[in-house]
Amino acid sequence: MAGVEFDEGVARALERMYGTPDVVGQRSRVLQRMELRPGERVLDVGSGPGLLAVDLAQCVGAEGRVLGVDRSEAMIAMARARCAERGLDQTRFEQADAMALPCEDASFDAAVSTQVYEYVPDMKSALAELHRVLRPGGRVLILDTDWDSLVWHSSDRERMARVLCAWDDHLADPHLPATLAPRLREAGFLVQQREVIPLLNPDFQEHSYSAGILRAIHAFVPGHAEVTQIEADAWAEDLHALARNGEWFFSLNRYLFVASKPHR
Repeated sequence: MAGVEFDEGVARALERMYGTPDVVGQRSRVLQRMELRPGERVLDVGSGPGLLAVDLAQCVGAEGRVLGVDRSEAMIAMARARCAERGLDQTRFEQADAMALPCEDASFDAAVSTQVYEYVPDMKSALAELHRVLRPGGRVLILDTDWDSLVWHSSDRERMARVLCAWDDHLADPHLPATLAPRLREAGFLVQQREVIPLLNPDFQEHSYSAGILRAIHAFVPGHAEVTQIEADAWAEDLHALARNGEWFFSLNRYLFVASKPHR
């Protein structure tokens, strides 16, 4: 992973953000596009706090299997607890790296990764691993953000640009979707579908993705790309002032890719 340590505090913050209506809607779209069937074996790469894994397990049923892998111990603990509370015995979670999956060859019918590969420094290895663990005919869904798609109203556009440049430091590739299709083809996949999932917050709401990402950026950027704490505070206060005045606007695109491993 790049510049964020996914400790318990960050894990809890992400869990709250993943529970916002924006991300809940995104998760619903992911499940629709995966078209899971009862009894299938599914790999969740970067399973986080286990919200998607719960839905995956319910789709494949008691006869199916869901393996979630994540590098964060805190995320793994949260995901295990969440699934245990719901009696989802078909789920299992392991601490592992996307570039070295703890799985046998051709052991999954489907795989999914949402908001993960933009953190991975070696995408060639990560996609090779994904190809290895899928059975022939297996399918994968990948969803990531291109931060060039962000439209965020600010009173100081130059300061906004400096802060977002500093925020890029937390990622290995802030613009992964622009090159993901050819990378998937190079790894041996057939790219079957591409679509955009917009996150639009035209008004400020405390329980929204944009409110959560404001807090995350404000906490991360001081000390990165020469952004000081004073500048980060001024940036955040400007956005809060715009929200109080009814001038909030936030829009960000995420990009969904569906691909399959060809039959030999």
